Amino acid sequence: MGASRTLVGTFAALAAVAGAAGWFVSAPQGLDEPALASLGPGDAGNGERLFWAGGCSSCHAGPDAQGEARLSLGGGERLETQFGTFVAPNISQHPRDGIGNWTMAEFANAMLRGISPGGEHLYPAFPYTSYARMTKTDVSDLYAFMKGLPAVEGRAPGHEVSFPFNIRRGLGLWKRLYLDPTPVVALANPDERVTRGQYLVEGPGHCGECHTPRNALGAPDRSQWLAGAPSPEGRGTIPNITSGEGGIGDWTEDDIANYLETGFTPDFDSAGGRMADVVSNMAMLPPEDRAAIAAYLKVIPAQPGGS
Repeated sequence: MGASRTLVGTFAALAAVAGAAGWFVSAPQGLDEPALASLGPGDAGNGERLFWAGGCSSCHAGPDAQGEARLSLGGGERLETQFGTFVAPNISQHPRDGIGNWTMAEFANAMLRGISPGGEHLYPAFPYTSYARMTKTDVSDLYAFMKGLPAVEGRAPGHEVSFPFNIRRGLGLWKRLYLDPTPVVALANPDERVTRGQYLVEGPGHCGECHTPRNALGAPDRSQWLAGAPSPEGRGTIPNITSGEGGIGDWTEDDIANYLETGFTPDFDSAGGRMADVVSNMAMLPPEDRAAIAAYLKVIPAQPGGS
């Protein structure tokens, strides 16, 4: 009996230690003081460029929003996934229902570390795993632009996520595996245009969030970067945008840049669904940014196509 009690006590102690360790390693890890101190005052002009590159209005504006309505970011868009349904929040400048009271530091922690002002992990349906590759200067600029956008009243509904995915603390462990700000593709001596394209695609443009297959834990599989993937909402597939079989290998850089501006493929087909929103955003970028994206897509490793 004494040995049994000792064994039970040992297991209980080990479980307590493991629990404490898990709690520690899953804690939100915000930006440190030097990083926060490096945030500048922000350039709203460049911030607008990043706003369109990042596709903020595609999720956070109202359905089918056009014109100035694309700047009213009241949220409500639903993204149905195998992990639950995520609802885009109000990120307008409303002080109660949106992010109007967020400081630049809070905004930067959300963008780069996926942490809310209240210190909770944000779900990666918000693509901070890509935004983590943005420079702090660009994050400051985006903040400066968004401060001038309208305040929209009304808080979006909450996420519909069941156990165990409703335990946000577990995302701390997920982040330790997959929140990686390093470039996805190692390019040999890229020129300035390709470097810019890599930054836009892998960072603010977050193209890999849709065009790359995901593993069992919901993280993009870097070994199949931009190879195409099943739609996260379970309807259809998202195409391969590498030069591999089934991809865009026969498209020229000009074809890609034109598609990002007009939505027309070289065969005069047109973008549909969510990609139509992406094109609406990309069309707002200066031509050199679309050309840079095209240059990057033509030099990345070819993939045979996702499932």
